[in-house]
Amino acid sequence: MAKKTLKKKVMKKKVQAKSSSNNFAAPVVDSAREIWLAGLGAYSVAQAESGKLLEQGTKLFDKLVSEGSKLEKMTRKVTDTAVSDIKGGVESTVDAVRKQATDNWDKLENIFEDRVARVLGRLGVPTAEDVNKLSARVQKLSRQVTSLSKSSSPKASAAKATKPRKAAVKKKATKKVTKK
Repeated sequence: MAKKTLKKKVMKKKVQAKSSSNNFAAPVVDSAREIWLAGLGAYSVAQAESGKLLEQGTKLFDKLVSEGSKLEKMTRKVTDTAVSDIKGGVESTVDAVRKQATDNWDKLENIFEDRVARVLGRLGVPTAEDVNKLSARVQKLSRQVTSLSKSSSPKASAAKATKPRKAAVKKKATKKVTKK
């Protein structure tokens, strides 16, 4: 029995120690539990707010895309106008330069032709105009000869044609003999 009472006393002390330690630890446990519950609440609120934030973020993103699209259209319009203005200016400048180059080339060609014609004239080379005049004159003389030969008798013209030839042949023969 002594053992039983001793056991009871020890048990009482343990229970009292536990309850006294429980009394001492109770505020810490309660505080820890409140911290845990606050963390869970914060997590729940953050989750709810993040849903709202995601929704707001999506709306904001869509709004930014819309504004960017408007800005892009406006920029393209301004850029296209500027590019077409520049293109027109460049084309007109190129046309002006091309015309000036053609004019300068034509002037150079004329100067070259004039100088070549002067040099050929100094050397005594007939021009195309001189050859054409001479050709026209030969044709005119040829027609005159033809008309004269038709109007005169064939015997007289044949006699006239043979006499000068014989004289020319005799002169050539005498020149060859004298030279040797």
